[in-house]
Amino acid sequence: MIWAIVLAAGESRRMGRPKLLLPYGEKTIIETVVQNVVSSRVDGAVVVLGGDRREIEEKIRRFAVKRAVNLAYGEGMLSSVRRGLSALPSSARAALFVLADQPDIPPAVIDSVVEAYLGGKKGIVVPVYKKKRGHPLLVDLKYRREIESLSPDVGLRGLILEHKDDILEVRISSPAVLNDIDRTEDYERARRAIRRRARPRPGRV
Repeated sequence: MIWAIVLAAGESRRMGRPKLLLPYGEKTIIETVVQNVVSSRVDGAVVVLGGDRREIEEKIRRFAVKRAVNLAYGEGMLSSVRRGLSALPSSARAALFVLADQPDIPPAVIDSVVEAYLGGKKGIVVPVYKKKRGHPLLVDLKYRREIESLSPDVGLRGLILEHKDDILEVRISSPAVLNDIDRTEDYERARRAIRRRARPRPGRV
């Protein structure tokens, strides 16, 4: 089974406000991300909470996901990665690490990563847009113990650097795998893109 781990425990320091709770179309950013995940081919999902956890938890209550609280979220993303891994069921075979500030990644992109893992023989699968690697990152749980021993300064990048021969790159046609929302200008750019997509096309009613 392949489980998604949604990393939603950050403090939004660069944004200066709880970014996952910001409006995004008809939902919030975190609702959009979780909706995309549960609509994909993953077998289950864990949302790791930390900063603003009560408000975020309320927003995702309607989704069929597990919730895990990372009390050490101030130590960085790797602490949330480890907390997510500890919340997975024993039947999990691989983990798909999803950044909670990438609301434009649709279920189809997640499915492409999952299908590449299922159809291949590599333990790490990463989406690529124009030769640049992005997210979500899928990792076979044969690497669970190694992840637990990684340095917080390097994080999952250390795993990728150590196992270059076990990586499968999946070409994706969307830059969404590279774009996250860290700052106000990122958020405004993303909202403009939503408005453009919502405009009726010429010749259509």
